[in-house]
Amino acid sequence: MPSSKSLSEPPLVESYKQLVDKSVEFQQLCEIVDESELPLIELSGLRSENGGKHLGCVEAIGKAASEWGFFQVVNHGVSHELLAEMRREQMKLFEMPFETKARSKLLNDSYRWGTPTATSARQFSWSEAFHVPLAKIAEEGSWNEELSSTSREVMEKLAGELSELAHEVAGALVEYLGFHGEMSSKKCSKSTCFLRLNHYPTCPYAWEAFGLVPHTDSDFLTILHQDQVGGLQLMKDSRWVAVKPNPDALIVNIGDLFQAWSNGIYKSVEHKVIANAQAQRYSIAYFLCPSHESTIGSCREPSMYKKFTFGEFRKQVQEDVRRTGHKVGLPRFLL
Repeated sequence: MPSSKSLSEPPLVESYKQLVDKSVEFQQLCEIVDESELPLIELSGLRSENGGKHLGCVEAIGKAASEWGFFQVVNHGVSHELLAEMRREQMKLFEMPFETKARSKLLNDSYRWGTPTATSARQFSWSEAFHVPLAKIAEEGSWNEELSSTSREVMEKLAGELSELAHEVAGALVEYLGFHGEMSSKKCSKSTCFLRLNHYPTCPYAWEAFGLVPHTDSDFLTILHQDQVGGLQLMKDSRWVAVKPNPDALIVNIGDLFQAWSNGIYKSVEHKVIANAQAQRYSIAYFLCPSHESTIGSCREPSMYKKFTFGEFRKQVQEDVRRTGHKVGLPRFLL
């Protein structure tokens, strides 16, 4: 009789075997990786009435965004109890039978697994996820009878807290470059942002497979809550760096849109997740996105990039992935 685990996991092994070329894969993943702690920023300074503390926090955020493209934040205002509760609900979601996840149109049909567009094992992600538009969390029709009201309430509350944090950090990034006003000017709202629940099952090909393939994020910024398994790596000074998990911190990374808006000052850095043969991994990500009609211009001239809307950017990314198997991103929009 199949185990509950085998019933819940997507057919990653079968899909990977169809793509794998082991003589190439092993060579490409056999590399030395440094481990590092990301810049750690105390966010309470951002809310301080002391002008010096506030400006010091803004400067720390701006420097980390320009030098690393990634940083950690503590005292971020998001409830640790709520994050733990969301993790428990998330695990219940992924423990559902695969057929239920794939066929029942759960959470507005947001379930994804593997990489359908992959033409080689190097383009395949050993993971599954629910990529949920925030606007759909509150919609009655988006929830199936298999999902508890608790899951919905927890997800809605967490999305609200992460949204406040994302706008707060985005405001600091705008302020660091000498501008004022929130990201609402770019129409980043509940109707345009996403929450992504990730699960990385144990992988028998961990020495040669990606949990999540190298990529940059196609948003303004991403807030990530990861467990203590580890596996996140980012590109720093032309080398991959493993990010040491910090149970008290949330990770913030710059997306393509902030790199374009800042005229290249902020860095949208390539990152990936390494597969693990011994332990499964969970993470939760919040993506701060504008409306598809929003124009992403540069804050300074002359601009490195031609003007484009978020919709145009997403369409180009999807076209490249369909045609070549990987994302090209901002280089398509260089002047």
